[in-house]
Amino acid sequence: MKELITNLKGDKVIWAFVALLALFSFMPVFSASSNLAYMRHGSGNAFTYLLKHGIQIFVGFFIIYKIHKIPYHYFKTISWIMLPVVWILLAYTLMKGTVIDGANASRWIQIPFVGITFQTSTLASIVLYVYVARYLSKKRETPVTFQSSLIELWLPVFITLILILPANFSTAALIFSMVIMITFIGKYPLKYIGVILAAGIAGLTFFILVAKAFPDAFPNRVDTWMKRIDNFASDKPDEDVYQIEKAKIAIASGGIYGLGPGKSVQKNFLPQSSSDFIYAIIVEEYGLIGAFSVLAMYLLLLFRFVIAAHKSPTLFAKLVVVGLGFPIIFQAMTNMAVAVELFPVTGQTLPLISSGGSSIWMTCIALGIILSVTRKEEEIAQDEAEKEKREIALQKLIDKQLQEDEEEEKINENEDFSIEDKANPLEPILKKN
Repeated sequence: MKELITNLKGDKVIWAFVALLALFSFMPVFSASSNLAYMRHGSGNAFTYLLKHGIQIFVGFFIIYKIHKIPYHYFKTISWIMLPVVWILLAYTLMKGTVIDGANASRWIQIPFVGITFQTSTLASIVLYVYVARYLSKKRETPVTFQSSLIELWLPVFITLILILPANFSTAALIFSMVIMITFIGKYPLKYIGVILAAGIAGLTFFILVAKAFPDAFPNRVDTWMKRIDNFASDKPDEDVYQIEKAKIAIASGGIYGLGPGKSVQKNFLPQSSSDFIYAIIVEEYGLIGAFSVLAMYLLLLFRFVIAAHKSPTLFAKLVVVGLGFPIIFQAMTNMAVAVELFPVTGQTLPLISSGGSSIWMTCIALGIILSVTRKEEEIAQDEAEKEKREIALQKLIDKQLQEDEEEEKINENEDFSIEDKANPLEPILKKN
């Protein structure tokens, strides 16, 4: 174990928080999965789901370990190559996406032969964030013009968003918000950001109008968005309202200390209790103490991302840490906000805690890239420390040599003086005569 830990490079605090969140996830996932086990298999034995979650976490950490060994600047080229690939995957997902448990069409694709579903928008977001960081770091030395950035930067962004938007508005909105944040931190001109925001709002409005006018022309979930927003504002009876009501009952039942691990009642009635609404189960079983502990871990992880970005050696590294780290925290906050009815139902999972292989693995890819950046920081710090040690050792050798030279000079002076005294022993007698 000690040897394994020594092989882990990068920010050890980030490693620690990721490990804590992953280890904690086993308890609420095991508890919340009993509902799924009963519905699908007729028994409440959730061991299969626990084992599956454990394998997903193990594979996720293997992904982090392998990716954090790759020099982070390699991802500049990888993002440029992968962007057309994710466009193809997004288009395929939009047209041939899999329906999961009768809901959320066109978000997932089925991986052949292994039976694993994969949400392509999460991979697209990672690739896009790195691509935006690459562009902003490349244009750092030259003035940015709106015409050139429109083709090189915003066209890829809007192509990606257009392919995600019809099936997943919340993810498209999250990606667009994070891209705007990255460009702001990357010192992209504010007047151009304002134009892009206006264009984004206008494009969304146009898309909604077209989807309303031609509902059968292409697959979209505009009616679902509008219904959720309307229900959020008016509290009309609906499946989403039912989910929120059960989540609020779970949160209210938790109190300060909670009902105890595995003793949730609402997990038997709350749909998606092990994924989208797992935070409500955490509050019910672990109370406000558990709720604030989870929140604190995400906030501390955010603080560590800020430190890592500040220490990053290049602009690209800073933007990568911000672009990949902040969405993880923002997604977590969105999931918690939905559970307490601060946001409409969005379908965003709780990173590293909710069950679901693709969401865990995509989060692990992002964390691996961040740790690759901090690994470089660590190597630079070690090089500087070794350089400082060498300078100190060299200075000690110089000081020692100078001291030895001084001592030798003193010895020589003393020897010269004694020789002069002994050179003429008869000199006093000669002087007397």
